[in-house]
Amino acid sequence: MSANPFIEIDHVTFGYDERRTILHDVSLRFARGKVTAVLGGSGCGKTTLLRLIGGVHAPNSGRVLFDGEVVDTRDKAQLFRLRRRLGMLFQFGALFTDLSVFDNVAFPLREMTDLPEQLIRDIVLMKLNAVGLRGAAGLKISEVSGGMARRIALARAIALDPELIMYDEPFAGLDLVSMGVAAKLIRTLTDVTGATALLISHDVPQCMAISDWVVLMATGGRIVAQGTPAELMGSADPEVRQFVRGEPDGPVKFHYPASPVAVDFGLEALR
Repeated sequence: MSANPFIEIDHVTFGYDERRTILHDVSLRFARGKVTAVLGGSGCGKTTLLRLIGGVHAPNSGRVLFDGEVVDTRDKAQLFRLRRRLGMLFQFGALFTDLSVFDNVAFPLREMTDLPEQLIRDIVLMKLNAVGLRGAAGLKISEVSGGMARRIALARAIALDPELIMYDEPFAGLDLVSMGVAAKLIRTLTDVTGATALLISHDVPQCMAISDWVVLMATGGRIVAQGTPAELMGSADPEVRQFVRGEPDGPVKFHYPASPVAVDFGLEALR
């Protein structure tokens, strides 16, 4: 996709244990200043991909490169420096329930900078205003809706003006209006700041509407297809067509691999 990628996944294989490989020899390149969406069914390794980029886990083999620098999970100083350059919107928000809305957004600024409180206040209010929640700054997390919590988490993710923003299921649990607002925010943030956006989602219409590049993954970390939204929507490949159109029948299986039903229910002995 890009001759000078901001993030590169170079022949990465990873599994949480020896029994199951999540990603198998995956190679991907994410272009600087673009919105890239990674689509795929549950359990195919999309969130794991983000964890590898953030240095939460080390690949079993292969390399993860952040702006040309190999991510080394053993180098804590490097991880702190690289993480200072990224923002993360977690799948379930991961807000601190004992902190106010304001303090949640202020948290990364207080932890990773030496800015004075007055400047932190101004930055926090600007970020909350960007997501339409400046008036909610004084509320407790227990007082906001699920959609509001997702937007608060987005304000926190962009508090440090990161060069890379990773979004893990940003549209989950949102109503149609909030979903449209969130999608527009992601696109606008990328265009205005020049940040690189990596978007993990199941929501095909929203991702196709705002992305520059789309990657479709399958179980086992296999890359099924990648290209522009128009290329994937017009693909004749049965697996791609089934996923982007939400068709119930096709190569993508609904059931997780398991032993035959007769074995689990002890019915073989009755034959």
